[in-house]
Amino acid sequence: MHYETNCGNLTKIIWHDRLGMSLYAKRLEKGRFLWPSPADGTVSISTAQLAYMLDGIDWRNPRHTFRPELAG
Repeated sequence: MHYETNCGNLTKIIWHDRLGMSLYAKRLEKGRFLWPSPADGTVSISTAQLAYMLDGIDWRNPRHTFRPELAG
């Protein structure tokens, strides 16, 4: 998987699954994507971190929200 960002609010993901390639792009309306610091020139993130990032959530300190069981 290859990631690319532009101005911090846009990310592009190139995914190769041995059958073909797909390009995904995501732009945040507010805020910026938060990336870990590169180690040896590369950045490694987990699937969970990627999911948080694509939802615009700070993966370093995710906050869980709870929904009420009953409304009204």
